Amino acid sequence: MAIGASVGKGGVNELADVIVVQHLLNGWLTATRQELIPTTGICGPLTIDAIKTFQSRMLGAANPDGRIDPGGRTWQALTAGTSAPAPAPAPTPTALSGAVWWRANQAQFPNSAAITDLVPPFRDNVTAFVKALRDAGADVKVSATRRNRSRAQLMHFCFRVANGSIAPRDVPAIAGCTIQWDHGDLAKSKKGAQEMVDLFGIAFQPSLTSLHIEGRAIDMTISWTGTIKVRDKSGNARTVSTPRSGNTNKDLHAIGASYGVIKLASDPPHWSDNGH
Repeated sequence: MAIGASVGKGGVNELADVIVVQHLLNGWLTATRQELIPTTGICGPLTIDAIKTFQSRMLGAANPDGRIDPGGRTWQALTAGTSAPAPAPAPTPTALSGAVWWRANQAQFPNSAAITDLVPPFRDNVTAFVKALRDAGADVKVSATRRNRSRAQLMHFCFRVANGSIAPRDVPAIAGCTIQWDHGDLAKSKKGAQEMVDLFGIAFQPSLTSLHIEGRAIDMTISWTGTIKVRDKSGNARTVSTPRSGNTNKDLHAIGASYGVIKLASDPPHWSDNGH
């Protein structure tokens, strides 16, 4: 196990490196009965504080810098005992990444299309906006709200393994998920990952920082006939005509924004609390 660049305060903070460090820190935090940190790949205050706590307690640092450098003292202490693990048993076919694994396991990590699974205040804003749309006679079809974090990680890393941007052995552990990315042969590993890419229906590299994961985005298709009047958050009835699609109608986008539900123009069904 290794990192390619520095992680922490003032570090390079490459996504894969941060995830490795977060998982190692969580191993130590678990052993010392401390609160775990999110394994998002984003080096925020919680990760930096955990690094400083580790440096203070394990290295006796009076002024911990909150940074881990490849091969540095903090890295060596954090990985002590993990640099030469015992050989892993041969993976069973059901543990290997690929179509068989996907069919047997992916349903354990479902996404949601329920507005109630969004986080407040966005949940309440969406509820009010959708009610106003339906009261006006618009047809609203919700296709996605909260995205399962483990599913997002599976999608992200199968795409990267298939496309060669990460070695199978370097894929970090995914919470609650037993999967073996390394088939012992790179071509077979990439083939297994590609099978999952195809079954997930992935065209572009999935994000690990999507607002869907945080419950702050919704995908919905909105349509209507004729001209409708939709009430904005202040209760004013506003005329909405052509184009009769929530994807492109700027008058409707303005009404959504009044509720705090903001359209991302580049992604047809996507709305969020900040427009991203």
